Amino acid sequence: MPERRTVALVTLGCARNEVDSEELAGRLEADGWDLVEDAADADVAVVNTCGFVDAAKKDSVDALLEANDLKGQARTQAVVAVGCMAERYGKELAEALPEADGVLGFDDYSNISDRLQTILSGGIHAAHTPRDRRKLLPISPAERQSVSDVALPGHGAAADLPEGLAPASGPRAPLRRRLDGAPVASVKLASGCDRRCSFCAIPSFRGSFISRRPSDVLNETRWLAEQGVKEIMLVSENNTSYGKDLGDIRLLESLLPELAEVDGLERVRVSYLQPAEMRPGLIDVLTSTPKVAPYFDLSFQHSAPGVLRAMRRFGDTDRFLELLDTIRSKAPQAGVRSNFIVGFPGESEADLAELGRFLNGARLDAIGVFGYSDEEGTEAATYDDKLDEDVVAERLAHVSRLAEELVSQRAEERLGETVQVLVESVDEEGVYGRATHQAPETDGQVLLTSGAGLAVGRMVEAKVVGTEGVDLVAEPLQGSLACGEEAGR
Repeated sequence: MPERRTVALVTLGCARNEVDSEELAGRLEADGWDLVEDAADADVAVVNTCGFVDAAKKDSVDALLEANDLKGQARTQAVVAVGCMAERYGKELAEALPEADGVLGFDDYSNISDRLQTILSGGIHAAHTPRDRRKLLPISPAERQSVSDVALPGHGAAADLPEGLAPASGPRAPLRRRLDGAPVASVKLASGCDRRCSFCAIPSFRGSFISRRPSDVLNETRWLAEQGVKEIMLVSENNTSYGKDLGDIRLLESLLPELAEVDGLERVRVSYLQPAEMRPGLIDVLTSTPKVAPYFDLSFQHSAPGVLRAMRRFGDTDRFLELLDTIRSKAPQAGVRSNFIVGFPGESEADLAELGRFLNGARLDAIGVFGYSDEEGTEAATYDDKLDEDVVAERLAHVSRLAEELVSQRAEERLGETVQVLVESVDEEGVYGRATHQAPETDGQVLLTSGAGLAVGRMVEAKVVGTEGVDLVAEPLQGSLACGEEAGR
C-alpha cells in the first residue's frame, strides 16, 4: 500500500485566513491527504500568506524561506504559497522568491489537491496572473448571488464529504477541517469589500463584497459546536454590510439570535464593524441578545475630519464619541476596540491633537496603532503631501504610548466587575481565558486566581481583582468553580 501524502498548513495574518486554511484542509483531507501540524513532517508545506502591510508580507516571506530550509533536512519536498500575498502578486512573487515551488491564487483552491500533487511530482503549475477581483462580480450587489464561477475562499457550500469529516449526527458541514482544538473558531460571514478607503488594497485582491447565505453560516456554526467550539467569531472585511446583496441590510440582526440558540454554543462575537454603517437595530441586538457578546470592533482609523475625508471615510470625534455613548447607555460593560493610522498624508499637528482628544474620551479596551506607509495600487500612494518617515515614526511612538496608558486605565475601570471568562488554557503557568470584551489574540486575556477542576472550554463567572496592563486578574465565583468541578468528573 503506497504511503499517504502528508501536508502541513502554516497560516499567517487574520482570522479570515484561518478560515480559508481550514477550508483547504477540508478539501485536502477529503481527497486523501494526511494533515500534520509540523512542516518538517509534511511532504508539502502550504503557507497561507498575508499581503496587507509590509510587516505582514515580510512575515510571509520569512515563513516561506523557513519552510524551504527544511527541504533536504526533513520530510518536506515542496513549499507552496497561497493566500492574499500569493493572490495579490502571483507571478511577481514567484519570480522574486524561487524558493517557493508554487504560487497559487484563490482560483486554485477548488483544485488544491491536484495542484499540490502536480508540484510534489516535480511538475510545474504556472503562477497565476493577478487581476482586480472587484471586476469579477457585478457592480450591483443584488446581482452577485447569481454568480457561481467566482472563487470565494471560506465560502465552501455544504458538500457530500467522506464519513468522519463531519459528525454523522449533525448537518453536513461546509468543506472545512479544524486545525486545532481551541474552544473558539471563526466563521466567515462574507468576503470582499465595497468601500474604497484610499489607504487599503484589500478589495483589489479580495474582491467586491458578497454575503454567505444564513443557512450556510448556521450549518457551519452547528457543526463547529458539535466539534466542541464554545465561541464563534463572525469575520469578514465588513460585517455591517452583511445581507445587502441578499436583499436585507438588517439580516445580521435576525441571524445573530439564531446563532446564539445553537446547542452547545456559549458566545457569539462579531468582528470588524464600520462606524458609518452602524444601525440602532444592530446596536440593540448586540447589546441585548443573550450569548451575543456586547463587543464592538469599530474601524475608526482616525477622528480628525480632514484626515478621514482624505481616507475616503466618514465621521469625526464628536460623532464617534456619541456612538460610544449610545452603546454604553445600553451595555455599560460593552467591549470596544479599534485601529488607527497616524502620519497619514496631510495629517497636521492639529489633526493629531484631535485624535488624542478622541482617544482620551473613548475609553477603548484595546487600541492598535499603525504608522502610515504607501501601499501600491492605492489612492493614498499617489498623494503629494506625504510626511517624512521620521515624523511618522515619532507620531507612531507618541500615540502608541498614549494608547498603552489609556487601555491600562480602561482595564483598571473594570476592577470589581463580574465577567464571563471562556477558559482557553490550563497548565502549570495558570488558568487563562478571555472575558466578553476580549477577542482572541488581540484584546488581552484574563488570569484566573483559582482553577481547580476547570477545563478548556469552560465558561466561568469571575470577579476582576487586578490588572496587568490590558490583561485582567479575576477570582472565579464559587458557583462557577462548583460547576467546573462537576464538569471535570
